[in-house]
Amino acid sequence: MTTAASPTMDSSESIVDKEAVEEVKGQREIPEIKPGYIVQLKVEVPENKRRVSTIKGIVIARRNAGLNTTFRIRRMVAGVGVESLFPLMDDRYSPNIKEIKVLDKKKVRRAKLYYLRNKMNALR
Repeated sequence: MTTAASPTMDSSESIVDKEAVEEVKGQREIPEIKPGYIVQLKVEVPENKRRVSTIKGIVIARRNAGLNTTFRIRRMVAGVGVESLFPLMDDRYSPNIKEIKVLDKKKVRRAKLYYLRNKMNALR
């Protein structure tokens, strides 16, 4: 005699998470962002709510975790490499991101481009 598999806590949480992701995608336009893409972000500076800062850099990593999806951008500021981590999905956690624009798409063969940390001229 076989019994029907009852949904576990993990599967019910994943269903709720998927529904929340679809809801956020409907509210806000989120472009496809992958490692190797050169993106430009317009971000409100938290200290001064009126000023919008433009950040341009290459996406070196993306962590897919439903609503908690994040991406990491690497850029050069005054000859020093700077990495920034941004949440992608939820408007509650990323209200400072006003616009995301994909400028260029570089072909890469890795999911994580951490090796660019050692290459100074890779971003020029």
